[in-house]
Amino acid sequence: MAFRVATLNLEQDHKRWEARKGLVSAQLAALKPDIISFNEVCVPIQSAKILRDAITATTGISYNLVQQTKVNGLSEVEGEALLTRYPVIETGNLDYQTRDMVALVARVLIDATPVDAYVTHLFRSRGDDALRLFQVQQLLAWVDSRPDAAAAIICGDFNATIDMPSAARMGSRFRPTQTTTPTAFTPLSDTDGTISHPYWPRMDRCIDYIWVSEAIEVVASEVCLNRPSSDDPTLWPSDHAGVWADLKV
Repeated sequence: MAFRVATLNLEQDHKRWEARKGLVSAQLAALKPDIISFNEVCVPIQSAKILRDAITATTGISYNLVQQTKVNGLSEVEGEALLTRYPVIETGNLDYQTRDMVALVARVLIDATPVDAYVTHLFRSRGDDALRLFQVQQLLAWVDSRPDAAAAIICGDFNATIDMPSAARMGSRFRPTQTTTPTAFTPLSDTDGTISHPYWPRMDRCIDYIWVSEAIEVVASEVCLNRPSSDDPTLWPSDHAGVWADLKV
């Protein structure tokens, strides 16, 4: 049986969150994912809980929520989150000990098969890829330390195109479900008209991924959360588009 995974960088509660949170929940509810990965959840307002409740209210799907805040000074600001309708039998987290960044894992039972679902967010796009490569090496070593799962899925904003060393290293071990349609950066504007990431072109690269291990078949995958409000073309769900994938173990 196929199951659906989606991932999105939420851009915390920045850039008109109150207006755009409805776009996020509505577009995710239309997809009805079984597993949802979020980067940059806003800790003070508990944005992952807000979205979980909104999606559940629309779809009737009950989701378990797993969260991991970033460390040090960012622990009160943002984190990573996973929503899943499957039973969660184990969780864990990784501190990269670089730039306060972390990863989380939740072992879920999909038709009684244990699958590890990871969420992470790597060093910023304008930063040195050597640091992202270092984080990827740590991430893969952590995955290797958990060999008793039947399969693994790794979701998130990797801030690197597939040709860069960090993403290429991921690609040596895991398959990305899609690399053809760009995910960054949308023309999301703030109340003063400022566009997110003004130093980058719009939607010209794929940097957000769902990576899968050998035991997983990719049935279909596309970019999602890539439509602005019908009433306001400057209001998008986030500063990134997301990715969804239908998978089979």
